[in-house]
Amino acid sequence: MAPMPVSDIKVGHIDDVQELRKSKSSHVPERFIRDTTERPKFDKDIVSSTNSIPVIDLSKLFKGNKDEFLNEILNLTVSCQEWGFFQVINHGIDVELLNSIEKVALEFFMMPLEEKQKYPMIPGTVQGYGQAFVFSEDQKLDWCNMFALGLEPHYTRNPKLWPTKPSNFSGTVEEYSREIRKLCKNLLKYIAISLNLNDDVFEEMFGVALQAVRMNYYPACPRPDLVLGLSPHSDGSALTVLQQGKGNSVGLQILKDNSWIPVQPIPDALVINIGDTIEVLTNGRYKSVEHRAVTHQEKDRLSIVTFYAPCYEIELGPIPELVNENNLCKYRRYNHGEYSKHYVTNKLQGKKTLEFAKIKPDSGSEY
Repeated sequence: MAPMPVSDIKVGHIDDVQELRKSKSSHVPERFIRDTTERPKFDKDIVSSTNSIPVIDLSKLFKGNKDEFLNEILNLTVSCQEWGFFQVINHGIDVELLNSIEKVALEFFMMPLEEKQKYPMIPGTVQGYGQAFVFSEDQKLDWCNMFALGLEPHYTRNPKLWPTKPSNFSGTVEEYSREIRKLCKNLLKYIAISLNLNDDVFEEMFGVALQAVRMNYYPACPRPDLVLGLSPHSDGSALTVLQQGKGNSVGLQILKDNSWIPVQPIPDALVINIGDTIEVLTNGRYKSVEHRAVTHQEKDRLSIVTFYAPCYEIELGPIPELVNENNLCKYRRYNHGEYSKHYVTNKLQGKKTLEFAKIKPDSGSEY
């Protein structure tokens, strides 16, 4: 996928937030300070934390009896329709592997800055170390360091960006990614069943699915009330799988009924969210949801995110069975590669990137 020409992007100097944290300064650089309307209100978030996102027990889908299976499919339907987010337990991925991926990610982020900078994220791209989605010198920055890699298909990989330290980094990422890929395929099968579609509809449609991983490191911030760890956005993927690091403070928040709801980590669970692609394919029945990350005054935080999406070549649009006179076609057909290019070359800004796919009221359906 062609990134924006690097020469066209002027992002200015970007402070490394881990280095700012080391300096123990109580000062937050102006470029990280959000407008008043964007700042997190922690007292308000705590009040709404009783409103917890759903939990799906995958063992009931993998090997439950008929009643358990149908009940959990119903839970999944409600989760996708009303929340767009859910946590999965009993997902079948070895806890030791979850621990290992966290360990190598932490080891990477703890390396000296000059070592991490051997794998730079070039402006206009989303692989490497640094900050993604930065396109101008006056853009507000997230209080976060990222390290991202393309995984599948293999042509999306940039071998120069795969670190040689820690020595077991690549092997651990490969093993973890294989397991997450299996999980995504299973989840899409159950999501298809919840929509009364053939269980292989997404698998058949996606081709060799795209997969990428991004590790996020959010250092403690002296003024968490002024910054965001990650700007509000929805994901361009079909599914996103988030692993929240052990012992983390609550950092992920989702937008529901105009309130930011914190996602309380469950030990060894994974957080799943619906991406823009599933919203389009289901003609809006299952919606991608805006989410963001906040920081903590004393605790650092790690998360590992996997994005799973159709291959670039395919044409996407609402599945015909989900379009009818009561649910008219809301999205046009488009090439997924074009949408991905549009997504990574625009700053994170709520669900704005999905406008790319929406049918304008006066344009009629393209079916």
